Amino acid sequence: MNVSRFPLVVALAALSVFAVGSKAQAQSDAKQQYVEVRTYHLGDNGDAKAVDQYLSMALLPALNRQGIRPVGVFTQAPADKNEQKIVVVTIPYDSADQMTKVAMELQGDKRYQADAESYLNREPRDAPFARISSELLVGMKCWPEVTVEKNVLENKDRVYELRLYESANERRGNLKVEMFNNGEVPIFLDCGITPIFIGQALIGPQTPNLTYLTVYPNEEARGKAWDAFRVHPDWQVLKKVAKYKGTVSKIDLFVLQPAAYSQM
Repeated sequence: MNVSRFPLVVALAALSVFAVGSKAQAQSDAKQQYVEVRTYHLGDNGDAKAVDQYLSMALLPALNRQGIRPVGVFTQAPADKNEQKIVVVTIPYDSADQMTKVAMELQGDKRYQADAESYLNREPRDAPFARISSELLVGMKCWPEVTVEKNVLENKDRVYELRLYESANERRGNLKVEMFNNGEVPIFLDCGITPIFIGQALIGPQTPNLTYLTVYPNEEARGKAWDAFRVHPDWQVLKKVAKYKGTVSKIDLFVLQPAAYSQM
């Protein structure tokens, strides 16, 4: 492990240091991916069943045929405290150009058009959602590509957190990214907070921000992981660095559960 890259990772047992450092180092050497976080806002009259059927029967199979995977699909878990009803889809891309190519190929994919017919042919007054919002993330140096660890999908009790850290301006947003890159992720890993992706928003309704998705074995483990993070000695040091103060102006937090067919 290159200790100089993570100066705050201290006072851990030797095996724990190696495991955490190896995982973070492997990520830092990977190629940066892009992630679209697409949110279907159902509103008061949305049809969650229709959206689910479209995603499972049409969109995911079509994306997979183009080599796009893993694609995540999530709904709100019982522990989520947000009033709005949403479905979240997370789509990884190897390049920004690939995102454009995928969208164009969907238009010409006859199988997709047939599978999505009932969804795409609904009348405007009978739309299954109120609106769709999307943001495009670029993977950060600390976690540049989407990673789903082995056996994660086998755990039916797993829960996720989607967090968006909004900043007051671009400089403060870049400093929050720097804070993650310079030490926050090893603390995550040491506390049992396992990232799926971490990205800085290039485009979206709440820029500047960074957004990340993390997974936990169950709801109890999620609570314990964040309790451990808040008192972690390295976090106590990092959060007191003067230049990082005031880098986050607003936090959006969603506790999510995976759809049965989610690939994340």
